[in-house]
Amino acid sequence: MKMLAVPAVILAALCITNVSAREAYFVGADQTRPDLIPKAPAAPGTAESNAELAELHRIQAARTPAQAAQAMSDAKNETMFLYADVLGPRFAPATLPLTAALADHVKNDHGANAGPAKQYFHRMRPYNLDTTLHAICGAKSSDDSYPSGHATAGYMAGLVLIEMVPEQRDAILARADDYARQRLVCGVHYRSDIEASKVLAYAAHALMDANPAFKAERDAATAELRQALGLPQLRP
Repeated sequence: MKMLAVPAVILAALCITNVSAREAYFVGADQTRPDLIPKAPAAPGTAESNAELAELHRIQAARTPAQAAQAMSDAKNETMFLYADVLGPRFAPATLPLTAALADHVKNDHGANAGPAKQYFHRMRPYNLDTTLHAICGAKSSDDSYPSGHATAGYMAGLVLIEMVPEQRDAILARADDYARQRLVCGVHYRSDIEASKVLAYAAHALMDANPAFKAERDAATAELRQALGLPQLRP
């Protein structure tokens, strides 16, 4: 995906909008490097924007009841525990308090990073731009399509979980991509929205990994989770 360095004025705008956003636990928008923030989305009426709308029409026309049900189910879950279908029934917040706390903090930080970007780029939702599209996961009047909050949450949680259970790396990455694509099946995002979310999530995760507080919390949760899953503990 082609990326553009964002001018300092845009970074400043992201930092300003973050004042009204939630406070970050590990990493916030003010820490995001300008060259890692996704490029601006395509303007309405451009060839790129029209191509994205056409893709959503194709997905909508081919959407089966089972696909719609999966998309709506995923729309209700923005936590790390969306990966229970990868790790199994033992991966549940009720029995994993340290993991659940980490999951909540990572979820918070997806909003602390995606929220300011949404406010700055102010992109119209596809179903508001093209009223012949029918969203099935809840429609909003606000112009906050870019990037996708759900996709950012899914990728950030998945990247953290890969550090905790590296044996399931490929399955987690596949589920993260599928979770992001459900936003297209829902009809609530453009493809470039979820692509931007992936870049943002990877950037935020890299910064989290440099945060001692994150590493301490992740390591404690990792020990708890691996014990619950019957896996050997990771070496330091």
